[in-house]
Amino acid sequence: MLRRPCGLLQVLGTVSLSVVCAVIGLAQSSASQTDAERFTLSRQFKSTFIVREADLQKPATIIAYGDMRFTDPSALPAANVTARRALVARVAQERPDAVLLNGDLTMRGGDQADYGIYQTETKAWRDAHLRIFPVLGNHEFAACEIRQCLQNWWETFPALKAHRWYSVQLGTKLYVIGLDSNDSLLPGSPQHRWLEAQIASLPKSFEFVFVTLHHEPVGDIQLGADDNPRPNETALVDLLKRESRRGNARFVVVAGHIHNYERFEQDGVVYLVSGGGGAPQQTIERNPTDLYQDNSFPNFHYVKFEFHRDALNATMYRLADPTGPVWEAKDTFKVEARTKSMHEVHKP
Repeated sequence: MLRRPCGLLQVLGTVSLSVVCAVIGLAQSSASQTDAERFTLSRQFKSTFIVREADLQKPATIIAYGDMRFTDPSALPAANVTARRALVARVAQERPDAVLLNGDLTMRGGDQADYGIYQTETKAWRDAHLRIFPVLGNHEFAACEIRQCLQNWWETFPALKAHRWYSVQLGTKLYVIGLDSNDSLLPGSPQHRWLEAQIASLPKSFEFVFVTLHHEPVGDIQLGADDNPRPNETALVDLLKRESRRGNARFVVVAGHIHNYERFEQDGVVYLVSGGGGAPQQTIERNPTDLYQDNSFPNFHYVKFEFHRDALNATMYRLADPTGPVWEAKDTFKVEARTKSMHEVHKP
């Protein structure tokens, strides 16, 4: 039995009851479910949560970024508090339909006080009734045992209780899949099988699928660095390469972990690294395949997507001056739907 209007309300802040749980059984599922039971549910239901088309703006807007490291403001250099707060305020002003947070929201997932600072500093998001969709980063598992780490996460985002990965239907064209790159994404793993089932059951009406996770599947390879793409995430690249060739939707993958911005397109899939939320910025050696070659530093930023018919128009906004704050559009690109050519063929 559903005991509250919709668990998603606790994730998003105060929103209207038109944001409903797509899968009551899945949203209320017990942590004791077996992997087989979860996999069966994923095949039976299309998405974990639904936001109705009527409740999206025109154009529908999504903001994505990560690596904020909410923690005690005196804990420098853990994070640039001025930049972190400027980003929160800017996102609140943008009032997007969805905010995708790609992990490392806290500095230490074992410190409940860090989650308290997240709640305090993001009050403007709740006041603006924003829909917040977070995923777990490696810092969410810092300074605690896994069980306690997850407990702290789920106490902050109770609608995600028992879910380390989930999906969101935004209207009839946009779909979001949130993954946990701290758990296995390798073929045969529960998360990999769940992801395969999600993609396989996706209605053809959906034109764009956002995949958000913390560790980057594709990135600028740094010699001698420990933060290069790992086999766990390159397994996702292999899966999306196959699905992109035979599916109807375009995939846009937004990760973090690297505290900078990178953009790639591979096998028809767009891969972004957006780790500009406040954590100390990293200098990177940009490979030729990186479609963003600007080395402005530091690069605190967010990425905004606007959905227009047949296309996503995307802009990366960099915080040029935190004291203003002053923002500049540093990267713009378009992701066209596979259906665009079909529409053009049928124009009168």
